[in-house]
Amino acid sequence: MGSFSIWHWLIVLLIVVLVFGTKKLKNIGGDVGGAVNEFKKAMRDDKLTDNKETSNTIEGEVTNKTKQ
Repeated sequence: MGSFSIWHWLIVLLIVVLVFGTKKLKNIGGDVGGAVNEFKKAMRDDKLTDNKETSNTIEGEVTNKTKQ
C-alpha cells in the first residue's frame, strides 16, 4: 500500500471540505493558530521568569573555613 499519492490526499481534502464546510475549517484553523501563539507566549514568559530567578544569586567569598 505504501504512501498515498497526491490524488489520494486531494480526494481526502475534498471530502473533509464537503463534510465540514470551509467556514468551520477556517474557524478551526484560527483556533489552532491562536492556541499555538498563546503556547509560544507562555514559553517566552516562562523563560524570562526563569532568567530573573537565577540572576538573583548571591556571589561572595568564603573568608573563614573550619574543618569539623
